[in-house]
Amino acid sequence: MNHCTGFDSPLGLDRRNFLRNFGMGLGGIALADLIQAAEQKGHSFTGAGDPVPKAKRVIFLFQSGAPSQIDLFDHKPQLIKDHGKQLPDSIRKGQRLTGMSGNQASLPLVGSPFEFKQHGESGAWVSDLLPHTAKIADDLCFVKSMYTEAINHGPGVTFMQSGSQFPGRPSIGAWLDYGLGSLNKDLPSFVVMTTKGKGGQPLVSRFWGSGFLPGKHDGVRLRPDKDAVLYLNSPKGVDSSDRRKVLDHLRRLHEHQLEQTSDPALETRIAQYEMAFNMQRSIPDVTDLSDEPESTFELYGEDARKPGTFAANCLLARRLAERDTRFIQLYHPGWDQHSGLPKGIRTQCKETDQASAALVTDLKNRGLLDDTLVIWGGEFGRTNYCQGKLTANNFGRDHHPRCFTMWMAGGGVKSGTSHGQTDDYSYNVVDGGVHVHDFHATLLHLLGIDHERLTFKYQGRHFRLTDVHGKIVKPILA
Repeated sequence: MNHCTGFDSPLGLDRRNFLRNFGMGLGGIALADLIQAAEQKGHSFTGAGDPVPKAKRVIFLFQSGAPSQIDLFDHKPQLIKDHGKQLPDSIRKGQRLTGMSGNQASLPLVGSPFEFKQHGESGAWVSDLLPHTAKIADDLCFVKSMYTEAINHGPGVTFMQSGSQFPGRPSIGAWLDYGLGSLNKDLPSFVVMTTKGKGGQPLVSRFWGSGFLPGKHDGVRLRPDKDAVLYLNSPKGVDSSDRRKVLDHLRRLHEHQLEQTSDPALETRIAQYEMAFNMQRSIPDVTDLSDEPESTFELYGEDARKPGTFAANCLLARRLAERDTRFIQLYHPGWDQHSGLPKGIRTQCKETDQASAALVTDLKNRGLLDDTLVIWGGEFGRTNYCQGKLTANNFGRDHHPRCFTMWMAGGGVKSGTSHGQTDDYSYNVVDGGVHVHDFHATLLHLLGIDHERLTFKYQGRHFRLTDVHGKIVKPILA
């Protein structure tokens, strides 16, 4: 019997590749018909039933290491009154603690040593560590009832960024680029910046990775030096026209190979080469602050003149938002205060308070806040009891997943509000709990996406940012 192990075709394909090409061809025809029908109906391909978008873009000011909600936003007079007493069993309810404080013989409660006042017409409670944030209280929506499942930093940050504690899932920005595409062909849809020279928990590239989505959806990191994006500049002696000719020839070779193999990685490679070419012009433009007036630096603070600071990154975030970058992620580490909290949190607030408030104010003054969702927060909260020894002037707080505070502004959220409530000791949520999946579902809703419909099939299962959970937090919607 003659066993056929190959298949002769005009393209030199074997039988397997021929069938794959044939299938992709039919799929492409079907997809084109669906897209054309959707466009004729006047709605996006994400589905006619999707919510009306309130936001076009997101700026996530991620405070890595977990800020203490007790010392910033969640004012607890009872905790101050019971300072030094033991954490009541009726409050802990047998919940697990980390290995760093779980074996302590004593868990003394620590009331915040910082002064709290109510601000604005909304009467939001903000500590004196954040005077600039306090001034914009009526522009903010405080969510005081966030909670998560992760109790350590690696899983906690991964969960907040990707909806899973396990590495390998797409990050928020990657999902948005996949689902909504880019608003600007000359800039990446997903840009990441980290504060320079800060210690703390490591920030690894998977936090802004595309996971199992095509690699073109990865976040692009802007660095605070002459090469804002690595390997972007052309070699010496190669000008723009020469670079264009090389890329055109390379594209034809890739397209020829794509016809033969239908390898999606080739499509990604073509798109990335084109984006890199466009970025050779757009990145120097967006990172050049010489056209900013003096009033800008008065608003953001003198640190905004120093590349790599949180303030400079906030200013760059506004410039990227002006150019319609879809998702902008800032990471500011250093909030992991297991000891020395009074001194450490003062430093963190001094580095971030003015610039965070300035960004919201700047976007509002430029008419960009209405369709830009700004988010401020970390991966979880801090404990109401002291980790280690409590002294008159010093203490630390351990990780606490049961409740923490984030704030949002613009982009369709209700300004001048505080959602949710914790108990008298800021240990448990007692009203309006918002799980990380709920946070993600609401974020997608504000961008016009039904979180249950944005999926990607991988290893036989349809994955989504909210896994199999998540509900929209309707009370915070404007």
